Amino acid sequence: MKRILIISLLTICVGVLGFKNIEEHPTLEIGSPAPNFNLKATDGKMYSLNSFAKAKVLVVVFTCNHCPTAQAYEERIKKLVTDYKMKGVQVIAISPNDPVSVRLDEMGYTDLGDSFNDMKVRAKEHQFNFPYLYDGDTEEVSKKFGPVATPHVFIFDQKRILRYSGRIDDVEKPTGTPKNHDTRNAIEDLLANKPVAISKTKTFGCSVKWGGKRELAAQEKIDWEKEPVNLETIDEEGIKNLLKNDSGKLRLINVWATWCGPCVAELPDFMTINRMYRLRDFELVTISADKLDKKHKALATLKRLQASTKNYIFNSDDAYKLIELIDPKWQGALPYTLLVEPNGKIVYQKQGTINPQEMKRIIVDNPSVGRVY
Repeated sequence: MKRILIISLLTICVGVLGFKNIEEHPTLEIGSPAPNFNLKATDGKMYSLNSFAKAKVLVVVFTCNHCPTAQAYEERIKKLVTDYKMKGVQVIAISPNDPVSVRLDEMGYTDLGDSFNDMKVRAKEHQFNFPYLYDGDTEEVSKKFGPVATPHVFIFDQKRILRYSGRIDDVEKPTGTPKNHDTRNAIEDLLANKPVAISKTKTFGCSVKWGGKRELAAQEKIDWEKEPVNLETIDEEGIKNLLKNDSGKLRLINVWATWCGPCVAELPDFMTINRMYRLRDFELVTISADKLDKKHKALATLKRLQASTKNYIFNSDDAYKLIELIDPKWQGALPYTLLVEPNGKIVYQKQGTINPQEMKRIIVDNPSVGRVY
């Protein structure tokens, strides 16, 4: 378990402690003027540096949707806005990430990617009270600032000279009491017309997904093709054990069949979900409701869809027995999906196709998985 967790964190969240981005861009030096920009925001507006000309202090936070550290700081960013808005401080956020460069195995702590559309969803769901700007298409603005990780804060004085660069504080979780309120301290110093006492700190979080990392995302798809796909028979006792779920993981079970069009059509969504969360305490199990003499056909479908999950086919042609074993309340229509917590508590049941976005949200918000580490 510890080895899996370490691999997951290194994959998802690369900080500045000895790690380097594939594509590096120098971080803006203290004393530099603020780079200009003209970027679209999730509220439908365009914003430039001049849009915030009246602010005494401008706080620019480079952040994103998928990073667990970035998510952990969202409420504190909102609190900064609330606490300092009436004092002439403007807070804005910019997502620097190329969404195509984000691998699925880097999205194990989120239900949303870093596309502009996903940013709009995130801003609405979490009621962001600050402009959330998108720079993922060209990254031209982000390259001028040179953020190391998400989140990375840049604070400019009234003349738009950079006076602070670094972290928000020293607690990278949603809860806890920071010892060092670096961003707040820098804001307070500037509002008091004093030099910023600590003008630069290190940052910790997910590496910026520059466009140059698209090769890594492309390699991920090549690796999927190499993963073995198997289909095993399972008996009554095996299904009962699946539902008891003593694996210690959140278990998603999908019952499908080759003759069920909606089943086959949604299997790719399940594969995406599996690839996002399989490095976490999560596993996907599929159960084919095909007759045993169609096992070869079911396996061929799974191989075509690169379903390198735990795949089973019931060892009896008695469909009604399968229904009773899975869920006595199930009426028998396919597909059918269950989400089972460790120790067997069923927290989701659905006859018919799932809503993939809803399912991702349910998984990542479950205490067995979670958005932060």
